[in-house]
Amino acid sequence: MGEDEERRRELGGFLRTRRQELVRAGFDLPPVGRSRLTGLRREEIAYRAGVSVTWYTWLEQGRKINPSRQVLNSVARTMRLSAAEHDYVLSLAGYAPHQPHEVTPAAVPAHIQRLLDAQGHSPAFAVSPGWAIAGWNLAYQALYPNVATVAAEDRNLLLLIFTDPSVRRMLPDWDATSRHFLAEYRAETGPLLGHAAHAALIARLLDESPEFARAWVQHRVERFSSRERRFHHADVGELAFEHHRLTPSDVPDMHVVVYVPLRDTDTAARMRRLLAAPGSDGITQVFDVEGCRLRP
Repeated sequence: MGEDEERRRELGGFLRTRRQELVRAGFDLPPVGRSRLTGLRREEIAYRAGVSVTWYTWLEQGRKINPSRQVLNSVARTMRLSAAEHDYVLSLAGYAPHQPHEVTPAAVPAHIQRLLDAQGHSPAFAVSPGWAIAGWNLAYQALYPNVATVAAEDRNLLLLIFTDPSVRRMLPDWDATSRHFLAEYRAETGPLLGHAAHAALIARLLDESPEFARAWVQHRVERFSSRERRFHHADVGELAFEHHRLTPSDVPDMHVVVYVPLRDTDTAARMRRLLAAPGSDGITQVFDVEGCRLRP
């Protein structure tokens, strides 16, 4: 059995199993016979998905029909598949996972916030698909205090890099760093081109930052890579970190960024001193993207 045939058979078997598990009452359908409460017929799925019964039957049978992404999305929505199941169906047909619908999350999930807080003196924050900063720890707030006071609609990593003067003062290599961030943003946000929030962000940056405008037309694209980052903090001086980014498997649309103090430097000691300074009482200020305080 070839690889393509095996994937088609797995796709057909997966859809057939899920179809048979669906609760008929959830689709406003009566029981079959006297007691069969689960399982939709193929024609019931096909009708709701907007495809022919024959085509859907062939899909479950694993025939070589080359289903389009649009049709598979319709079938997945009709069967009310979870995000993971939807992605699995697309992957079996040779398509990339479906793209996030939300540019900004309502709030950072509680378990992700606990992960941020657990980083101690390593600055850490979480960003949405559109690079809105959704949560952060005390160390990040100590490194960049404006994150807690900037207006919710301005709390976007790319926007702050290009428009907040304090960020420029903190980064001795701001010109290279800003362009690097922009190239990464562009590589990641192609799927968001149709979103109003993305268009508004780019329009605002083009209007407010000449540096952004010049860099934007260069169409530079780069994948994220862990790297050394250096900051100049007004209170504790030079800080050197290793920049890492993680994607939680259960929140794949969110990235967790951690700045780990660089070895063979005194950055860790300086961060501890910064966190022990007056006003740093060990309490993290956490806000959602609407500006609402989530916890003390």
